[in-house]
Amino acid sequence: MLNYIVWDVNPEIITWPVTVRWYGLMFAIGFWLGFNVVARMYKREGAPERWMGSLLIYVAVATVVGARLGHVFFYQWDYYSQHPLKILATWEGGLASHGGAIGIIIAVLLYSRFVTRRNPLWTFDRLTVAIALVGGLIRIGNLMNSEIFGHATTLPWGFMFPRSTEWHVFYEGVACHPTQLYEALTYFALFGLMMWMYWRRNAGERGGLLFGTFLIGVFGSRFCIEFIKNPQVAFEADMALNMGQLLSIPFVLLGVGLVMYALKRPRVNISYPDRWADDSAAKKR
Repeated sequence: MLNYIVWDVNPEIITWPVTVRWYGLMFAIGFWLGFNVVARMYKREGAPERWMGSLLIYVAVATVVGARLGHVFFYQWDYYSQHPLKILATWEGGLASHGGAIGIIIAVLLYSRFVTRRNPLWTFDRLTVAIALVGGLIRIGNLMNSEIFGHATTLPWGFMFPRSTEWHVFYEGVACHPTQLYEALTYFALFGLMMWMYWRRNAGERGGLLFGTFLIGVFGSRFCIEFIKNPQVAFEADMALNMGQLLSIPFVLLGVGLVMYALKRPRVNISYPDRWADDSAAKKR
């Protein structure tokens, strides 16, 4: 009986009349589901419906720009500093989740300043519930691309990736940890926990609690899984902690601080009218 799985999935769903890849589909599904999750929360708390359209634009732009620039500056600055026009070539690959996180944080701060005029923690607490789901789907997309896998393993759920050049160069004939699945399952579990916290425990009444839980769950798990994940770029090979782990530490510490802050402060009672706010009244805010 084989003690490994041969993952020989075509990353492209269709190639004509346009090419559609599993990764792009997972990204799109994630954004659609995430939008609906946050919209349901906004409606429950009586926020204006127009806030959702603005949030989608802010987050979509920040995710792509932040993730791209994160890869450029954190992982391959030596290359892109010599080829600056290549920064725009996103179709060639190269997105970093830490950069995406920084981009979203900046976007939410701007969104809170110019759109909601509320404490940014209000948006962070609701948005990050959806981002946990999106993150899990994106990691499924990485699996479909046969990328971002881990070290060799003899465990029965090890994967062989015959469509990966990296696998053929370094692990030909050997199964590897499907770290994409490890991260995806972690993010889906975190999404379930945060949904329970919001809908059953009214965690949104403690500003920063959901956001802090998200940071600890996502970046804490990322820090641990990186120990069995292959380096993304060559310079990480000799590092005790790789770039992904170093970048995760500040996010985890921020998460711990937010959870402590949220639990020490009194709960803020929120009314739940379960309807969109009157837009004309919202404009007077």
